[in-house]
Amino acid sequence: MLNWKNYDQLAASKKLAALKDKVCLQEVMAGEQGAARVAACCAPMAAGLCYNYAAKAVDEDVLAALAELAQEAELIGKYKALLSGEVINTGEKRRVLHQLTRGQQCGPVEADGVDKRAFYVAQQEKAAAFAKKVHAGEITNAAGEKFTTVVQIGIGGSDLGPRAMYLALENWAKKNGCFKMEARFISNVDPDDAAGVLQGIDVAHALFVLVSKSGTTLETLTNESFVKDALRRAGLDPARHMVAVTSETSPLASSSEYLAAFFMDDYIGGRYSSTSCVGGAVLSLAFGPEVFQRFLDGAAAEDALALKEDIRENPDLLDALIGVYERNVQGWPATAVLPYSQALSRFPAHLQQLDMESNGKSVNRFGEPVDYVTGPVIFGEPGTNGQHSFYQLLHQGTDIVPLQFVGFRKSQAEVDVDIQGSTSQQKLCANVAAQIMAFACGKHDANPNKNFAGGRPSSIIVGDQLTPEALGALLAHFENKVMFQGFVWNLNSFDQEGVQLGKVLAKRVLARETDGALKAYSDLLGI
Repeated sequence: MLNWKNYDQLAASKKLAALKDKVCLQEVMAGEQGAARVAACCAPMAAGLCYNYAAKAVDEDVLAALAELAQEAELIGKYKALLSGEVINTGEKRRVLHQLTRGQQCGPVEADGVDKRAFYVAQQEKAAAFAKKVHAGEITNAAGEKFTTVVQIGIGGSDLGPRAMYLALENWAKKNGCFKMEARFISNVDPDDAAGVLQGIDVAHALFVLVSKSGTTLETLTNESFVKDALRRAGLDPARHMVAVTSETSPLASSSEYLAAFFMDDYIGGRYSSTSCVGGAVLSLAFGPEVFQRFLDGAAAEDALALKEDIRENPDLLDALIGVYERNVQGWPATAVLPYSQALSRFPAHLQQLDMESNGKSVNRFGEPVDYVTGPVIFGEPGTNGQHSFYQLLHQGTDIVPLQFVGFRKSQAEVDVDIQGSTSQQKLCANVAAQIMAFACGKHDANPNKNFAGGRPSSIIVGDQLTPEALGALLAHFENKVMFQGFVWNLNSFDQEGVQLGKVLAKRVLARETDGALKAYSDLLGI
């Protein structure tokens, strides 16, 4: 029987509290000592990636206390319970099965009388077969012409993850001869979003993927109507241009208005759905099912590493525990995600939802208020753009913000030019190395405006190149990190009640059932 205790009820949390401000980064990262630390503080990840935590403010004492915390909180046991199909989502009384979409780390999981791994694989195979027929010209528009563009219509997890994954692999696929179809995304209910996408494509050769688990998502159905109207005005039959990703019980599941339907279920939350058909349909159409499978393989390999008991061999758990130390002991309120890869331009936006929707909670998994801080604010932009934006605050602001860098030794395009003795990729990587050291060690200057205190901790996930396998491992790393932190804080990381109240009030506004300030704001906005 697993023990679900609040963080402040764990003996290891008291031991950690006594280790506040124990490590001086300016000292441990200086000179040859720093070089040795960089070499030693590396936890191998899947797909040739490595999580390096040398510039984090931790030492052997802190790591030992974190290992005790992991053991006392039974983090690996809780992960195994999740993988085995126990009801981990207590708020909605559901299993949490997103890892089953890419592999089976524990035994078979049966739910609703169905082997869920077999169910997810069958849906992926169905989407793969459909994509191959589209690519071969066996499924076409009414004129018998091949589709050239796929447009995903969804919001939240039905948009952020798949969009980030598509952008991450777009240039790689073009370089490696795997690019099949351009993908575009419509998410915002703002009509300018859908109009902008439709104006930029040839709708006669566009295939639309509608993603809604319930089949009732207001923003998504509104955008679907917007798209269908555009198709009809172009003299096209919407039913020849649309597929659905939904649940078997939704009104979309057996509708004649779609060429095909691919199913998901309530055991996979939207922000965890990129490795289901939510991401699989659009990515298989864009790059081919083989590329999507490589992405799944990378995620599955990282999931396997997350089962290791030794935190130094478990990069997902180690990253999570260091984050708990920074949040609950050091008291730092935010984390910046800084990928030095333009391909990961939307990855921080995906992680915002993943982390903040999962662990942005003030009650534990039993609905009881907690007396400690939980999930941090997540933000970020790709380097080097961010350096010329918000790094000023990161270097010299009053708050310390832990940093998570991501970097690769080679670009995806592998096309470069030598300028002033170095290539663009070398300049990019030089900036990563320089920023890590500048944040950690700072620089003393008699002029206060030019003085850098240092002591700003960071980690880096580094690899050779951003491939489908590396992207899958990267995605799973952060999903597992969020999961482990939720376990430490005794949260239910798999519901999202915080997004519901605004939806309810918006429906009241549209139904003209308002009074007081809500009516006043409605009038102000011309509704």
